[in-house]
Amino acid sequence: MNTQDKKSWHALPEAQILADLHVDAMHGLSSDEVKERQVQYGANRLTPKKGKSPLLLFLSQFHDPLIYILLASSVITAALKGWVDASVIFGVVFLNAIIGFIQEKNALRAIDALSRALSLNAEVLRDGVRLTIAAAELVPGDIVFLQSGDKVAADLRLIKRRDLQIDESALTGESVPVEKSTSSLPAHTVLAECSNMAYSSTLITYGTGVGVVVKTGDDTEIGRINQMIAAATELETPLTRKIAQFSRLLMWFILGLAGLTFAAGWLRGGNLIDTFIASVALAVAAIPEGLPVAVTIALAIGVARMAKRQVIIRKLPAVETLGGTTIICSDKTGTLTQNQMTVQAVYAGGVNYEVSGSGYEPSGEFHISDTLINPDTQGALTECLKAGLLCNDARLVHEDHIWKLEGDPTEGALLVSAYKAGLNLTEINQTHPRLDTIPFESAHQFMATMHLNSAADAHHIYLKGSVESILRRCDAALDANLQRAALDEAAIGLQVEAMTARGLRVLAFARGERPLYESTLGHEHVADGLSFIGLQGMMDPPREEAIAAVARCRTAGIQVKMITGDHLGTAVAIARQIGLVNEDQPLEALEGKALALISDANLPEASERITVFARVAPEQKLRLVKALQVRGHIVAMTGDGVNDAPALRQANIGVAMGITGTEVSKEAAAMVLTDDNFASIAAAVEEGRGVYDNLVKFISWTIPTNIGQGLVILIAILLNMQLPILPGQILWVNMTTALFLGMVLAFEARESDIMQRSPRDPQQPILTSRLIFRSILVSLLLAGGVFGLFEWEVLNGESIEKARTAAVNMIIVGQAFYLLNCRSISQSMWSLGLFSNPWFLPGVLTMLLAQAAFIYLPLMNWLFHSAPIGLDEWLLTLAAGLLIYFIVGMEKYIVRRFLS
Repeated sequence: MNTQDKKSWHALPEAQILADLHVDAMHGLSSDEVKERQVQYGANRLTPKKGKSPLLLFLSQFHDPLIYILLASSVITAALKGWVDASVIFGVVFLNAIIGFIQEKNALRAIDALSRALSLNAEVLRDGVRLTIAAAELVPGDIVFLQSGDKVAADLRLIKRRDLQIDESALTGESVPVEKSTSSLPAHTVLAECSNMAYSSTLITYGTGVGVVVKTGDDTEIGRINQMIAAATELETPLTRKIAQFSRLLMWFILGLAGLTFAAGWLRGGNLIDTFIASVALAVAAIPEGLPVAVTIALAIGVARMAKRQVIIRKLPAVETLGGTTIICSDKTGTLTQNQMTVQAVYAGGVNYEVSGSGYEPSGEFHISDTLINPDTQGALTECLKAGLLCNDARLVHEDHIWKLEGDPTEGALLVSAYKAGLNLTEINQTHPRLDTIPFESAHQFMATMHLNSAADAHHIYLKGSVESILRRCDAALDANLQRAALDEAAIGLQVEAMTARGLRVLAFARGERPLYESTLGHEHVADGLSFIGLQGMMDPPREEAIAAVARCRTAGIQVKMITGDHLGTAVAIARQIGLVNEDQPLEALEGKALALISDANLPEASERITVFARVAPEQKLRLVKALQVRGHIVAMTGDGVNDAPALRQANIGVAMGITGTEVSKEAAAMVLTDDNFASIAAAVEEGRGVYDNLVKFISWTIPTNIGQGLVILIAILLNMQLPILPGQILWVNMTTALFLGMVLAFEARESDIMQRSPRDPQQPILTSRLIFRSILVSLLLAGGVFGLFEWEVLNGESIEKARTAAVNMIIVGQAFYLLNCRSISQSMWSLGLFSNPWFLPGVLTMLLAQAAFIYLPLMNWLFHSAPIGLDEWLLTLAAGLLIYFIVGMEKYIVRRFLS
């Protein structure tokens, strides 16, 4: 016997299931059988993924071309200058490795969270006795009892049920608890429609049931999700990928340039040791030691800024990744919507009423054709709302300034609509105490309650249920004055069609009477002769802030797609309301059944074209994310349920909900929204774009220094000259300018048009052709300034130390002026405002103080072979710096005016 196979348990009749599992439903498994099956199937828990050992995980942080360059830089520096400078560089590398290790270690906790989800108990039948056991001890064939409030501990095939409803939203995305049955279903039935199954980790919200365990541990549906999380590839972010590409390119450029320098010196007959030292100096000059620090600081600043906007970042590169997002795949329930059913329309006494407000907050108004009305003056409306209030088992509780629901979401919506009209449940229960109830059963599609009515000569019976089940029990309707009138089923049908076209779930209400001497209620008492009261249409409404957030994303060129387990009609209606497409545009939607028929080859095109995907299974969400990535998109996936976790991990960036999100989804995601507000995503996109902008500014600022210094060394070797800058001085320039000048760019504010730009091409390199041209231009200007000043000093008989000091000063001052240009890639510094970055002036002043120490302190003169310079050298340096600023400013103006 192997029960943990691909068998379609939902398609088999009860007798065959029990026979296949070798179990008697009245006796359960025997103790001996349980022991055998525990040996055969193991414990009912999820197997954690075996990852890298902590040591291997830490060492893997060094596996990066940029790290190779920095490690080589530290070794070279140690050989040239000693271990002090080398320790600084290696310290940077080590710090980055620690940060990366902590991030990756935390990111792999998602499966542990899933395992914890199974830490619960279950009530079973064994040896004819009901027992409470740990969920981990369940085996296939166990008979399990279910009741309201239980969390299902394994995948069960239901064999008995009474008014059983299960909340499967965390697994399927369905916003309303699912009514369960025991009848066999077609083999091809999708998971969300398997009404005779109870799945592990779902919650019993109403009724009772009995099921037989058919799958445990890794073979359950949640177990499959666990395996998909483990198998999902956590992709490189655009930033890490581009930095890696940039680092590889830079590594080969440095090695080639150093080799060329050595070859040139050797061919010219130079001393091999001196030539080698010069080549090493060139390599040191070309290595951007400050780059990894700048990346980390810029991302950390982005994290801090996002935290102020209700976004917690779990993985640093996620800051930039979201800024480069081209498509956001969003779950519907709880993400774009409030996950709180809300009555939006009422039809009673022949009048249509619109109800404002959303969620469980009992505040709202009633309108007739945009005209505000007082519900107290509308007898039919009040009666319809009272029916929903009395024929109801839910409770609305006000705790910690938040309204919370205890019970079914549909009944909760009815309570709220009645509260909005001023009806008081406590008062009405006192005047209309409940005498008897007919519970809801899926076979009858209605619930009925009988109430004492001291003001009337008969008990009142209230019914709520599907339109069809209610209408066939009615022979009249209550008019606006609550008098029995002719029942117009055609008119009611039109109202139902209008509501369902809006994506509303429609319930009908009716009233009947029983003599005062009767105190019981049976089906025969509500079979006919009832009076139709009205309709209430409800839906899980979209978040108001989500509508604005979607509009902002679309303005920024980002597509938003809905991927949900909910019904197609509801999903399309919500998509229209939140503006996923323009009002005059067709909205393409697809159900999971049709999606399953699309081949992998055709799916990328379809996934890009279609806006709404409904009734999708967890593996289909994962498949859609992969398909969009095949088309070259940077995909952000939002979600809050267990079913979202694999796609969250596969996506370029996963976004989980902090309040309603499961621990599984939070652990799998790269970022968490603390307020569950979709609008925070738009804010995060804005911050992410700002971070990437600032990184590009830093790189375009620092590269000319490295290239310029490299050119100085190369030209000196080719011309057989003395080196204008020594290796130790090069390290001084690289480390101090990166720290005091370059880091300032990480604090730049976002530019005003950042959310009007289209998403950048994921294939676009960090440095575009225009930025490369600008970098070469500035490199030549810096190299020219260094050589000019160095030669000027030598020709005027100054010492070689003073000439080199003037050359170093030229690079520092030139970089400070170029920093003004780099505050914006395309705009003038003056358009941003001189003081918009509070760190700019302090950074420049600190750099000048440090440079003054380099020039005038005897200790620094001894360490770096520098010498004091006079006013003439300062004036020449400042003039050269101003020239660089004006030339680059003119280049930006020409590009902005004529080439954009």
